[in-house]
Amino acid sequence: MRDKLTGHHSIRPIDEGFRAEVRRTIDNLNKPLGSMGLLESVAEQVCMVQHTLSPRLSHPYHLLFGGDHGIEREGVSASPREVTWQQMVNFTRGGGGVNMFCRQHGFELRITDVGVDHDLSACSGIIDRKIARGTDNFLYRPAMSGEQFRLAADIGAEQADLCYGEGCNIVSIGEMGIANTSAASLWMHFVGGVALEECIGVGSGLDAAGLQHKRRVLQQAATTFRQTTDSDDVTAALPYFGGFEMAAAVGAMLRAAERGMIIIVDGFIMGACMLAASHLDSNVTAYAVYGHCGGERGHRRLLGLLRATPLLDIGLRLGEGTGALCAYPLIDSAVRMVCEMSSFDESAVTKYF
Repeated sequence: MRDKLTGHHSIRPIDEGFRAEVRRTIDNLNKPLGSMGLLESVAEQVCMVQHTLSPRLSHPYHLLFGGDHGIEREGVSASPREVTWQQMVNFTRGGGGVNMFCRQHGFELRITDVGVDHDLSACSGIIDRKIARGTDNFLYRPAMSGEQFRLAADIGAEQADLCYGEGCNIVSIGEMGIANTSAASLWMHFVGGVALEECIGVGSGLDAAGLQHKRRVLQQAATTFRQTTDSDDVTAALPYFGGFEMAAAVGAMLRAAERGMIIIVDGFIMGACMLAASHLDSNVTAYAVYGHCGGERGHRRLLGLLRATPLLDIGLRLGEGTGALCAYPLIDSAVRMVCEMSSFDESAVTKYF
């Protein structure tokens, strides 16, 4: 079965019949019952996704998608749009936060331009899949067409496939797109059914007056959408408000799950993308590990919608996928726990529970 908006095939549901065996294996490691806390939950999830009691993490990749947003023209971001392309170039030189963490944790980085408002075609290190030079301004009209959304999702799926072909079974995803917290807020509002005001935060650093302006603009955009679109069709909100980089992330998430890969979800933007992906195929969330709870207003509520427990809560809100990368060592520790700790029988320790 394929969904209409992205064309992806259905994701295989997790085999719940295997869970009891996984749980017994983790409980029989020579440790007090439940003493490894959240690491035990992560280990259980990786075992379930990979359907094995000997899980492994292989050839991790970080996918970073870039795109600009027409709504930036309304002054909803503290950062100007040229920061998008400037940071994209900076990433190719190794100078971003995402570069540092990729180097630290052994991730290969793939940077893809799906809609940056600048000619990056001659920039070595950036994959050119540009659909347009930014989306339309959703205050007045849809950000993109349904066909453009599907094209962006296909680009994301293509990138996930390339990683899978290199032996990757765990992928993190990040974004670069000035004003994309506005798009993410509206996705959260329409897909998650949360009051819009609760979804809107300061983004890259708006002051109080700027935040109030952002709220007014997004409220007007939501009103226009309801007046011109079948507001009961939640799926229509995805291309109407989304960014090309966000649609690509959705496509990458869906394809990664189809391939049986672990997906490390980053902050508010990527959380909104996972929410959108789960609207298209609810099975995708079984493959998602949530890296952190960030400082952007709405992120904690968004995690609640996804029934997600983040691995870190240290106030990150940089984007780029940095929070997902920071969380990777904990996932690695969870896998090592299952594979390297001895059981009570193997260690000749009395099992006292």
